Amino acid sequence: MSEIHIRQDGHAGRITLNRPQALNALTYDMCLAIEDALWTWRADPTVKLVLLDAEGAKAFCSGGDIAEMYATGTAGDYTYGQRFWRDEYRLNALISEYPKPVVSFLQGYTMGGGVGVGCHGSHRVVGDSSRIAMPECGIGLVPDVGGSYILATAPGRLGEYLGLTTDRMTAGDAIYVGFADYYVPEDSWEAIKVALCAEGDVAAVTAAAKPHPGGPLQEAQPDIDALFGGMSLLDIVNALTTDGGPVATKSLEKLSRNSPLSMACALEIIHRLRTGTPDIRKALELEYRFTSRAMENGDFLEGIRAAIIDKDKSPKWRHELGKVPAVDMAAMLRPVTGDKLAFEREESAMKIGFIGLGNMGAPMAANLAAAGHSVQGVDTASVVVDGVTSANTAAEAARDADVVVTMLPNGDILRSVAAEVIPAMRQGAVLLDCSTVDVESARAVAAQAEAAGLGALDAPVSGGIGGAAAGTLTFMVGGTDAAYQTALPLFEIMGQKAVHCGASGNGQAAKICNNMILGVTMIATCEAFSLADKLGLDRQAMFDVVSTSSGYSWTMNAYCPAPGVGPQSPSDNGYAPGFAAELMLKDLRLSQQAAEVADADTPLGQAATDLYQAFVEDEDGFGKDFSAMLPRFEKRGRS
Repeated sequence: MSEIHIRQDGHAGRITLNRPQALNALTYDMCLAIEDALWTWRADPTVKLVLLDAEGAKAFCSGGDIAEMYATGTAGDYTYGQRFWRDEYRLNALISEYPKPVVSFLQGYTMGGGVGVGCHGSHRVVGDSSRIAMPECGIGLVPDVGGSYILATAPGRLGEYLGLTTDRMTAGDAIYVGFADYYVPEDSWEAIKVALCAEGDVAAVTAAAKPHPGGPLQEAQPDIDALFGGMSLLDIVNALTTDGGPVATKSLEKLSRNSPLSMACALEIIHRLRTGTPDIRKALELEYRFTSRAMENGDFLEGIRAAIIDKDKSPKWRHELGKVPAVDMAAMLRPVTGDKLAFEREESAMKIGFIGLGNMGAPMAANLAAAGHSVQGVDTASVVVDGVTSANTAAEAARDADVVVTMLPNGDILRSVAAEVIPAMRQGAVLLDCSTVDVESARAVAAQAEAAGLGALDAPVSGGIGGAAAGTLTFMVGGTDAAYQTALPLFEIMGQKAVHCGASGNGQAAKICNNMILGVTMIATCEAFSLADKLGLDRQAMFDVVSTSSGYSWTMNAYCPAPGVGPQSPSDNGYAPGFAAELMLKDLRLSQQAAEVADADTPLGQAATDLYQAFVEDEDGFGKDFSAMLPRFEKRGRS
């Protein structure tokens, strides 16, 4: 018998992994053989279900056979691993979407690649020996093979916990979390397999299932939910460090062993999948962004060296725990160019008009083109963008487009461009404005578009130029649900998150409210550091206290204005702008304009506006990051 035994047995297509001496680790050839068999049986009316099992008591499948990946990767050839992952992920999607029942029997260890084969079917059976895990962060990968999809749909924050700690699940926990369906005593498995083959009916499984025995994760979930609810790896590390309880202590110990870059990206993938409706293809695509770069730019080769080559268990990771720069994470998760992940049914490409190819618009349009969409763009500066066809006018770019994207400086220009492009757009197309403008202009343009039979969305962005290039923007979206659903595939290419905030104009409302908070808190953070300096308090000590106590904020923890303190930020680069002070001033002015129209009392918003106006227009703040308020306050006293 070969390393995999594929045959038809009665009404069942049977696949038995047969490498018990290697804990049934998947080779590339095994993946291809499974895929071929599934395609053959898909159209065979005599095959009513698929049965997956494995030889040996120790493992259903311990993961992928990564020895060849290490050998080729250390030689500078990353294409073998990339091809393996592409083909493996295509198999994972096929199993998840298979039109016939897929029954898997998961004895012993099911980890990594084994999850991709065994945990996406319709009837996943576990017993007392079952131990299921996603251990990838321990070797410099992220939970992949579609595992991130299951983690993202797990109860509470168990997905974050399991993905980052790589903890193993018992049978009861695997069912509770979503990696398995049925607990069946293992001494009855063989009889069930015989019945499945003879009858071609999954009732043999459901009839034998018993109440699952529960597990330690269920008991620990309240603590896990409290500790793993942070938006970033640093947030979680701080929570674990501060708590000091048994769950926190054990979790922190596990995190300290794993690749910080992998954990930060795994957390980001899980969070992105929770936006909208998660699906296996979206999960696999995000996973492939990371794994395709893992050898060259990640910790994968070092992780394999430490774990299975030298076996010293002392990997030298690229980053320290909790100190992964956002730019490094974004680089690992930006859309893939070149050989992309493909499934059986390719998503149809859209025709997109893109108006406004500036610092933000150009990389956004490039990402859409790189993802396979037909993009025609125009800009007053005659910018040339890779993959984007140049148009002579805005109307030309908009003609016959499915979606017209605008990224423009202000509301007046938006109104002018809308007047030009709306008459040129076809019925049913969507006008997607990603500019940051006043609420009134957004709603006026939406009304004009809807009167012309178009969908309209206002979707200002957060994330800056780096986020635009990396495809990690956040979109705050106002408009109809139908228009939102049309644009959602584009949001997933250009960004990491899209939030539908309601009717037209609500995207702009969300943006200006968010940035008013940001402007106010940055000023408060800079004032506090300046005060700490004059009181003789060390900046690092200040950060260590505030970042883990009630003064916690994004401007402190993720974007600290003090150089050399906390995660890398623009302050460490001479305050070169990530988000320029003049852009913050623009947004604050929009917030106060909206407050005036709505008759809202916003004294701190107004004070922040006045301070940034003075900083940008009367001082040296123009062209600097908005966090450069700190050196401004350093120079000043009370008088």
